[in-house]
Amino acid sequence: MNTSPAAAMSRAPADAATPALSAGLISARLDRLPATRSVWKLIVMLSLGFFFELYDLLYSGYVAPGLVKSGILTPATSGFFGMTGVASFIASLFAGLFIGTVACGFLADRFGRRAIFTYSLLWYTAANLVMAFQETATGLNFWRFVAGIGIGVELVTIGTYISELAPKHIRGRAFACEQAVGFMAVPIVAFLAYLLVPRAPFGIDGWRWVVVIGAHGALFVWWIRRNLPESPRWLAQKGRLDDADRVMSALEAKVQREYGRPLPPPGSPEPVTGGSAAGSFADMWRPPYGKRATMMIIFNVFQTVGFYGFANWVPTLLIKQGITVTSSLMYSSIIAIAAPIGPIIGLLIADRIERKTAIVTMAAANIVCGLLFSQSSDAAFLIAMGVGLTLSSNIMSYSFHAYQAELFPTSIRARAVGFVYSWSRFSAIFTSFIIAGVLKGFGTTGVFVFIAAAMLIVMAAIGFMGPRTRDIALEKISH
Repeated sequence: MNTSPAAAMSRAPADAATPALSAGLISARLDRLPATRSVWKLIVMLSLGFFFELYDLLYSGYVAPGLVKSGILTPATSGFFGMTGVASFIASLFAGLFIGTVACGFLADRFGRRAIFTYSLLWYTAANLVMAFQETATGLNFWRFVAGIGIGVELVTIGTYISELAPKHIRGRAFACEQAVGFMAVPIVAFLAYLLVPRAPFGIDGWRWVVVIGAHGALFVWWIRRNLPESPRWLAQKGRLDDADRVMSALEAKVQREYGRPLPPPGSPEPVTGGSAAGSFADMWRPPYGKRATMMIIFNVFQTVGFYGFANWVPTLLIKQGITVTSSLMYSSIIAIAAPIGPIIGLLIADRIERKTAIVTMAAANIVCGLLFSQSSDAAFLIAMGVGLTLSSNIMSYSFHAYQAELFPTSIRARAVGFVYSWSRFSAIFTSFIIAGVLKGFGTTGVFVFIAAAMLIVMAAIGFMGPRTRDIALEKISH
């Protein structure tokens, strides 16, 4: 029997002063934890999974020139849904992401955050290894689609997992940490593409090396999984209160040793709401979740235009501005260095600024930087505006990933996040083809006017419909 001070305090027999063990009490015990090394260690381990995920998600634009050079794909698209152009490669990924998020998001609600985190990572790593050896556009796009399914499931699971493990007072910083670690993948993949894509080391196309190097993430999966507990909130919501209590008691004991004094007492337990323990699609449309789901669907459809409209097209947009292929990859690498800086800034400000305020402000910054980018051919200015676009997009990214995970109860969190987030994947399938057409017909200026219009809709949806969530218990947000 666990007799540690933390466990003794948390597991005392129920009486007039001590509430009986419940899902609400488990959450209250978690939310009062100080942010010690053990708490941050859990967040960093999940963030490492996000690193490999973003590497695979964002290398599309950087390897695209290599795919064209190797003759597998063409820069232009023969028709709106032509399957031999770069747009088809990007669209295949997002088609897989759409299936992974909309159809498989419920898996983490049913089988647990820990198991699905592990196996979805193994899934897309294996698919990428197979894709790296494809010689045709059909094979390339098919395996990119398969990898996208796994990445989609992982995206939903990691956000859900972090929101449930992080105490409420550091939830914003936890997502900023996740994104800071994850977005370190961007400069790394950009630099590797700069070194490898124009070349063929050992007679193997450089783009294949970029893909294979990213697939090494599977080597770390079991190490990461071994040190991760299941979400105590998920266990408690499933009625497994003794399991949730054991996880919490072990974590409390570690935190108390690091804290050096007794832990603060838990706050008053919030009632756990949100439908049946099993969770269902219908639960997502009950008040107030229906309005929140509608808001996040609108948001996700249009935020994708801004985020991936630039991130996946950086080298191509630079080439359109008169920059050579080699130089465009070098400039893209410099711009990509800014990717983790936005979330690093978030480690300082994320829990001081309301989430919806950060989203609206960064969408406005995205509009300004994008329109200025489209009006210049000066290398230094293009890089500066590219950095501005990257910073605003990535600050918005950690903010909305935290935000959408906060809006729904534990019983349907992964399912709901997966469903609303799937609309960004659905949007991205068509965005790739639309941007290719706009770029061909109206140039870089047309692309950024299109992005600006999308960002205005983002600002309106979140600004007028979004509730406040900063430093509020998940259970209270769910009321």
